[in-house]
Amino acid sequence: MRIYLDLCCFNRPFDQQSQLRIRLETEAKLRIQERVVAGELELAWSYMLDYENAANPFEERRTAIATWKLRAMTDSEQTPEVLATAKALASLGVRAKDALHVACAIASGCACFLTTDDGLLKKLSGYAEIWVTDPTTFVRQTEQ
Repeated sequence: MRIYLDLCCFNRPFDQQSQLRIRLETEAKLRIQERVVAGELELAWSYMLDYENAANPFEERRTAIATWKLRAMTDSEQTPEVLATAKALASLGVRAKDALHVACAIASGCACFLTTDDGLLKKLSGYAEIWVTDPTTFVRQTEQ
């Protein structure tokens, strides 16, 4: 299964871990990474991940996240198809950068788009083009 993690997911292990939800999402995200390394899951990457990660003020985090690009099976660039899909997503109320991430995931043939953004999860709940979920739900539903 090919998956796309947005930058919220990649940053989750660097977040303050005092809340249970954040710890659970961190553990789930790390489990997903283990499955990518083991070849059980295929990771997709995009120019949007490069763009957003480059803006991270913490060099250690930026570098750690960027190394995952080397494991990606695909690297989506901006295309007319990506922009058209993002425009359609924006018409549903999805923020521009989020819409571009989801559009890149769709263009890369991903079955699942992973995020920890509650607003995005709510807006794209039941979206037909791609399964949009959080890391904890993904692990629970794919490892039964």
